[in-house]
Order: sequence, then C-alpha cells, then structure tokens
Amino acid sequence: MADFETLHWQGDGDLDITGRLVLIDQTRLPGELIEIELTDVEAVWEAIRVLRVRGAPAIGVAAAYGVCVGIQTVPQADEDALFARISEVCDYLATSRPTAVNLFWALDRMRSTAAAMRGKESPTGIATGLLAEAIAIHEEDRQMCAAIGRFGADLLPDDCGVLTHCNAGALATGGSGTALSVFYAAHEAGKKLHVYCDETRPLLQGARLSAWELKQRGLDVTLICDSMAAQVMREDRVQAIVTGADRIAANGDAANKIGTYQVALAAAAHDIPFYVAAPSSTFDLSLSSGEEIPIEERDPAEITAGFGPSTAPDGIGVYNPAFDVTPAELIKAIICERGVIEPVTAENVAEMLG
Repeated sequence: MADFETLHWQGDGDLDITGRLVLIDQTRLPGELIEIELTDVEAVWEAIRVLRVRGAPAIGVAAAYGVCVGIQTVPQADEDALFARISEVCDYLATSRPTAVNLFWALDRMRSTAAAMRGKESPTGIATGLLAEAIAIHEEDRQMCAAIGRFGADLLPDDCGVLTHCNAGALATGGSGTALSVFYAAHEAGKKLHVYCDETRPLLQGARLSAWELKQRGLDVTLICDSMAAQVMREDRVQAIVTGADRIAANGDAANKIGTYQVALAAAAHDIPFYVAAPSSTFDLSLSSGEEIPIEERDPAEITAGFGPSTAPDGIGVYNPAFDVTPAELIKAIICERGVIEPVTAENVAEMLG
C-alpha cells in the first residue's frame, strides 16, 4: 500500500461531526508533500476546482466530506435550516467540476441519506449519519480499488511494458487507485513490469503525480512526453495500456484526461490492448454514448503559463478541453470492482452493472 493517504476526516473521534477534511495538496507535488485542512465548504470547492484533490473517485469522496464540513454552520436544533443547508451545499459543490460523474454520484448519496433520516433522527443524528455515509463512501472506494487491482493484474503478462496516461493511482482515489492499482497488484503478485508514464500536458499529472507515486511504491518507471507514446509502442516497449476514466457512458465510451483518445488510437494501430480501469460509480448509465458526456474547459493560462514563465505569445487564442472521449470500440476491456467487461458493449455493461 501507499505510505500516504490522499484524504481523510480528522476529528476527536470516528464520528466527530465538528471535524475537518484533510487532504494532500496535489498542486505542490512532487516537490512538497503537504497536507491542508479544509474547514469550510468554500475551501473544499476550491480544492476540487483547482486540482488540489483530483481524480474522479477522490473528488467524490472529497465532496461527501465537503457536505459534512458545509453543514457545520447550521444550528443543530433547526431541522429545516439543516435540510436547506444540505441542498445549498450539494448544489454548490456540484458546480466545482462538470465531467467526473463520481462527484454527482456521491452528492446524490448524501442527499438520499439525509432524506431517509428526516423525521426519524435529530439534526445532530442526521449530521452524524451523513458523516458515517461519507466514511462509508471512502471505505467502499478503498475496497473497489483493491478489487480492480486483482481483476486487472490477471490481464497483464509477466515481464511486460505497460503505459498509462494521467494519474489514476492512490492520489486519485480513496484507496490504491484504479489503473495504477492494476500495476501494484501485478507487482505484488511477482510480475515484472516496466511502466511508461505519459507526462500528461498541460498540467503534467503523469510527470508530477504518477511517476512520483510509482517510484514511491518501488516500480520500474520511465517518464515520456505525451508525443512519444506512439514511438514507444512502435519500438515494442509496451504490451498493454491501462488508464482510468472520469465518466463512462452506457455503451462503454469513456471520458478521461485529454490525450487518452490519441493513446487509444495509437494502441489500435499497433495492436496493443487498451484497458480502462474504473469503479462502478464512474459509469453514467443515463448517457447512451460518449457524445453526451460534458467536457470541462479550463483556464487558457494552464497552457500558456502553467508553471511559471509564459510559453506562448501574448493574446494567443487557446482551446483547453480537460478531457476527451475514447470510443468503446477502441477499448479491449473495462476493469471494474465487479469483474472485467469484455467485449465492451452496452449489453455487457448493463449485465455487469445489474
């Protein structure tokens, strides 16, 4: 397991509703491993928005804890005020990022948990129940990550090269990761792997986060520029590709960090299996295909001056989508905590998810 915890609830006891959310500020990695304490919902929103916490599962867990932080401003004796605040906080957190469906899934769970307790518990009991639900979401994510790793490790041959894009490891989840949990489980099973990390422009999650995390865990890792991926495949250095996902449509189309689609296209051209690893909470069965997945656009400065001095002319036009969608036909299999979906079809997705 990783020797760091991406996020956790900190209080005087397991269900201390006056506690706070503590998380690693991922904008400071790899240079500094710093934890920050979030004591109001605005700080949680900002942390999600500016990627202090990122990765679809981790965003969902953070949002659940964010509800617990957000309702601390309400007098515990006023049930109507509490439910008005729950609605306000959930609506607010839902505006932080549009693509990762785990955010909305977790907030819906928190709303439903509160509604089920209304009229049956005191406001203090409801707040305690919400914290228990957030902790349950966190623990479920840990278990899902472990299961994804077990199922995915069986798909990788021994002594192989693997490639990943962005960061879908422990830093992106409440557990050991999704895509990277596959590598960790294979490594722990004694398989020899060489991991190639795309740097993942423009914010370098592969270089700053995945490479750091894999090195922490003792795996053999090599960093490459995004534009080198096809050449690495052409040189037969890679026998499998595993990425995470932020939202998966009912037909298996998968949205992930920008650049994933071109990796999948290159993999198809070189006959290399392309796998997606994601928990069931990342599926959005209300969307029939990836055409309906909302794609977040981010600040142009992330491209023109992401890490200091400007690297582009002043006033240049910039297009900065944060995600792209890989069509299901390019995905060899989707690995989730319930098993492996192969081939990736709407029928097989529906059967796996029940």
